[in-house]
Amino acid sequence: MPELTAQVARAVAARGPYPLAMRVRDELGELFGDAEFAEAFGSRGRPGWSPGQLALVTVLQFTENLTDRAAAHRVLYGMDLKYALGLELDDPGFDASVLSEFRTRLVEHGIEEKAFDLLLTALKGRGLVKAGGKQRRLHPRAGGGTRSEQAGAGRGDAAGRAGGVGLLGPGLADPGGARSGMGRPLQTADSLLASAGLYEQA
Repeated sequence: MPELTAQVARAVAARGPYPLAMRVRDELGELFGDAEFAEAFGSRGRPGWSPGQLALVTVLQFTENLTDRAAAHRVLYGMDLKYALGLELDDPGFDASVLSEFRTRLVEHGIEEKAFDLLLTALKGRGLVKAGGKQRRLHPRAGGGTRSEQAGAGRGDAAGRAGGVGLLGPGLADPGGARSGMGRPLQTADSLLASAGLYEQA
């Protein structure tokens, strides 16, 4: 963690509620190691972002109902995301398309559950969820549909509509939408973070 990033992020966070992204980093450390995703991201591929970092962005993106574009913007300008990812303040971030490519590769290699499995292991190891993995499930809202479905209906983001809202939320899906296989693992990871007390589901 760059010292300047930590100092600035904590100073900004002190002005309001402590951000989820920073709480995850404080409680769970570097949650997703690159080696865990080696099956889908070999050393011979084109240089790019750490798959472990992209996994963390993807989970946090889902909890906040962010489109790919909004998530990439947060990585570039948000102190909480720079802190969670251990980035320098001037890190240029990545193009929004990288997130879609990341999800696609996970599904293609059959490891779309990997982020959830690692998160569950980390939370169990710190006693934040029961050994049996019991967690609060994501329930439908009073108005009907899950949080991500309602958020997608209200945002009107063109990219989100094109990607298919459903389980993955606005702009979070590839063209396969909820059928891509990433919806349920992300929903469950979201519920795990809430049940561990790291944040309150809206």
